[in-house]
Amino acid sequence: MFKGFEKVNDIQYIYTPFDSSLCGVKLEANSQKQYLLTGQILSDGKVFVHLCNYIEPWENLSFLQRESLNHHYHLNCGCQITTCYMVPCTISAPNECLWTDWLLERKLYGYQAQHYVCMKHADGTCSWYQGRLPLRKEFVDIIQP
Repeated sequence: MFKGFEKVNDIQYIYTPFDSSLCGVKLEANSQKQYLLTGQILSDGKVFVHLCNYIEPWENLSFLQRESLNHHYHLNCGCQITTCYMVPCTISAPNECLWTDWLLERKLYGYQAQHYVCMKHADGTCSWYQGRLPLRKEFVDIIQP
């Protein structure tokens, strides 16, 4: 688990609606397949996922995504990613990054998800960082996706 330790110590079950028509997700539970799951931790401590969350088999992630999850994202837990489904869409806090893959490409796991990282600045604000550039200790603003 990369984020959410303060809310859930041990996850035994992942909850999702029963059917895909209700935005439920089908995962291979009895295999050795590993997944990257994003979702919500409910007030009762249950972890809930649905089709609008980013869910991908680990082996399907780009090199940047795996590298960022293993080495960089833990530095950016204060950042929140807000998905933009239709215009107008905005961020409501300086620590948010606006995820626009659905709006621009009509898919959730597009170019932005594969090639950018939502990174935290020294002043507490967050913005997109294009991962193919070398990561410096002092983060500087670069072009947004």
